[in-house]
Amino acid sequence: MTDVPLHYKSITELSGLIQSKAVSPVAVTREIVQRIGELDSRYKSYATLMADHAMAAAGRAEAEIAAGRYRGPLHGVPIAVKDLCFTTGVRTMGGCKVLADNVPDFDSTVVVRLESAGAVLLGKLNLTEGAMGGYNPDFDIPLNPWNVERWAGASSSGSGVATALGLCYGSLGSDTGGSIRFPASACGIVGLKPTWGRVSRYGVLDLAQSLDHVGPMTRTSADAGIILQAMAGRDDNDPTTLLDPVPDMLAHIGDGMEGIRVGLDEGYVTEGVDPAVTRAVLEGVKVLQGLGAEIVEVSMPDVDRYLPFWHVLCPAEAADAHRQHYPSRRDEYGPFFRDWLDKGAKVSGADYAQANNMRAECNGLVRRALQDVDVLACPSTVGPAHPVTPEALYGPLDEDRGTNFQRFTVPYDFNGAPTLSVPCGLSADGLPLSLQIVGKHLGEALLCRIGHAYEQATDWHTKRPPV
Repeated sequence: MTDVPLHYKSITELSGLIQSKAVSPVAVTREIVQRIGELDSRYKSYATLMADHAMAAAGRAEAEIAAGRYRGPLHGVPIAVKDLCFTTGVRTMGGCKVLADNVPDFDSTVVVRLESAGAVLLGKLNLTEGAMGGYNPDFDIPLNPWNVERWAGASSSGSGVATALGLCYGSLGSDTGGSIRFPASACGIVGLKPTWGRVSRYGVLDLAQSLDHVGPMTRTSADAGIILQAMAGRDDNDPTTLLDPVPDMLAHIGDGMEGIRVGLDEGYVTEGVDPAVTRAVLEGVKVLQGLGAEIVEVSMPDVDRYLPFWHVLCPAEAADAHRQHYPSRRDEYGPFFRDWLDKGAKVSGADYAQANNMRAECNGLVRRALQDVDVLACPSTVGPAHPVTPEALYGPLDEDRGTNFQRFTVPYDFNGAPTLSVPCGLSADGLPLSLQIVGKHLGEALLCRIGHAYEQATDWHTKRPPV
């Protein structure tokens, strides 16, 4: 892959070049900052570019490596984070006008851990308001580099766009109802939603605490494992983090598919799904089978029965998360998110209890589907990126849109299981399609291994937008 441009190298490739001193962190960071300057005025992925901060960090990394103090595969590697993650002295807005002047005096745990691993923080990435579905009119909308008239995914849209365009080597997103997987699918990259509690949410703005996950968005499965490795684990500042030790995410990355049992419900991946997506996913499953996996028929629950209850839990928890500014500054929110908070404020205790009970029921049925297999295979989304207009993305909330587009995301936010989305094809219009692998709790290392095996047998992850 010597012909791969520097900005599109994987973290694995780049870290080898940096460690061997074939390239320098300063030169790499300078090139990426220049590329951001050339492209991002059009694609709008960055909310805040921290160029001076990044160049200073790259200089420190270069000096440390020269002195023999190499920290590992993120040392000197430029990355970016979703603008939900607190950064000392740098605005963290969450896409919200009410937070336009929010300048934290501490770093989120994920930022602390990534920088401790030597990563170079390039800046903060744009997102939908409050990490929900629509944008505040005071903020830019990131554009899908595959087709600017198509959805870039939500809410981690800037993360998807920047990673796909080579404006960072990896990024952080968050996922409450699909917000890592939607942009990963739409932008043709890898998205890893970890087990709930695997990664600290301390210093990360909430959408819905019981559903929020923070995870990496990269161009390969191994790269996702590298970023997760650096930031996962117990954090005493976040009591919801899991106490389980974090394994070496790459220890078995090359062990292949032999003996792995993959669950598949063909009805689940067909009903209400674009035929191009179904074909690509089933072909992806055949690839895994050809690599040695055993494909096992499983029965998924009727997820459509449970999706409406996400639309009770999420807005109710969002209204709680925004109680400092809502409803006192209600008019400063954009139409979409304002409607979402209004919806949440009206949820009764009985409605919330019912939704939690239905969530538990759905979780139990998914757990049964996973009982006799190692992972499940399904699409990340029901179709390729759909056409969008700024008017639709700014709101108001469209209750008539339905919940079908979340049928492959919400069940795994409900139960907190880890999932990995990997590119698996292109539509007739040249838009990326995505295969999702759902694991058991704490099974991220196996997901990275499966994704890596798939990437060694296919080249979909190497496809780049026609920029």
